[in-house]
Amino acid sequence: MRYVFYLLVGFFLFGCSQNFLNSQVRPDQLSFPPLEFSFPEVTQQQLNNGMKLYLKEDHELPLVELTLLVEGGSIYDPQDKAGLSQFFATALSTGGSETLSPVELETELEEMAAVLTVSSSSYAYEVNLSLHRRDLERGIEILTDLLRRPGFDAERMELVRSQMLESIHRRNDDPGAIAGRILAEDVYQNHPFGAYPKAEAVAGFSREDLREIHSRFFQPQNFWFAVSGDVKQEKLLVLLEQQFGNWQSSEPFLREMPSIPPAPSGEISLIDKDIPQTTILMGHPGINKDNPDLYALQVANYILGGGGFNSRMMREVRSNRGLAYSVYSYFQVGRQLPELFIAGSETKSESTVEVVSLMQQLIRQIRDEPVTTVELDLAKKSLINSFVFAFSDSHSVVSRKVRLEYYDYPENYLEDYRRKIAAVTVADVQRVAQQYLHPDKLQIILVGDSKAYAESVRTLGLPVKKVDLTLE
Repeated sequence: MRYVFYLLVGFFLFGCSQNFLNSQVRPDQLSFPPLEFSFPEVTQQQLNNGMKLYLKEDHELPLVELTLLVEGGSIYDPQDKAGLSQFFATALSTGGSETLSPVELETELEEMAAVLTVSSSSYAYEVNLSLHRRDLERGIEILTDLLRRPGFDAERMELVRSQMLESIHRRNDDPGAIAGRILAEDVYQNHPFGAYPKAEAVAGFSREDLREIHSRFFQPQNFWFAVSGDVKQEKLLVLLEQQFGNWQSSEPFLREMPSIPPAPSGEISLIDKDIPQTTILMGHPGINKDNPDLYALQVANYILGGGGFNSRMMREVRSNRGLAYSVYSYFQVGRQLPELFIAGSETKSESTVEVVSLMQQLIRQIRDEPVTTVELDLAKKSLINSFVFAFSDSHSVVSRKVRLEYYDYPENYLEDYRRKIAAVTVADVQRVAQQYLHPDKLQIILVGDSKAYAESVRTLGLPVKKVDLTLE
């Protein structure tokens, strides 16, 4: 009886499983509705003193995040004082205020479990503050005190100086850092983009230098606040008016940036380092965000080297030939000035020339031959579908909104992005590849044991020079 029972159950399950399997749809047969995306609403307000506020309320957690962008940055560093903006940012965050010593400031922030950071980039200073909603009023008081009356404590300044000097002394330890620095110096000669801190300059940074930066840039009309979290707009405006309302800007700020130098001719730079593999980095001037070909270039670069295992570089150099673990390309899309197109890889010393040659060939190929419709469709779908992941939380939404307006992105940039990517054609990809990819202008940086390829590298068709790091 038990045998008959199990037999019947088996027949039942087998029949059901066959019916179940027959009813399944293969993954490539699945269809989904179009992915819809609308940018979340962000409240915008401007205070009477010119300070701009962007707010996204989010009451899920009792936390508030503030990001402040301030006009300025390393693009304005004097040529003989490269690194001054970095020195300023660290000294500002660690040097206390006129009313709070560095230790008092750090102690109070620690007691509130608040995090305060200051950093510098090419075009801005960025201040970030994260704290519990109950501490918001005191947090804004501290932030205002730091922004209006920085202390630039002498002992902390010397600590920052020693840290920067140590970083300069160690900057030739990492092959990737060496390659990035030499590439920037070769492309951006006598320009802030190619300038790096020197020990003698850092040794001379003074409190007067920091005061000058503060008085020039830290004015309310240059402040762009992004706030998200558990705070009501009415309360936030009251707090900001109380702390910043009587702070008036002294003079208008004008964006005056040094123009990019003409692109140099292509060249190969050999930097000797006693390691068993070569760091390869190549690049030349690229574009900024105002270029109408931005979207077609993003698609072209995805196919070339930006699409991970879906890119030609990864497929040919790694998957097909096993010459490198990683190989890639990307455009550093400049927010104001054009920045770099970069391609890079790492490989064992003996295969250095082969990898560089393959990368050159692939760059020429995407210029000379149309991409396939399969490659085009995959690139466009990947870029479109990954777009929404840039907005993972409320603060990423509001800070992205601020950055778009701070850097003068076209109106409706986010709303139009997917549509413009979807409109890119095979002909567009080849056209922009021919216009913006220049194999003959590549600055190729090779960091490694050059004895293994010093002669064969001359077959690559570009002039070769050796760079002595001890002279830097």
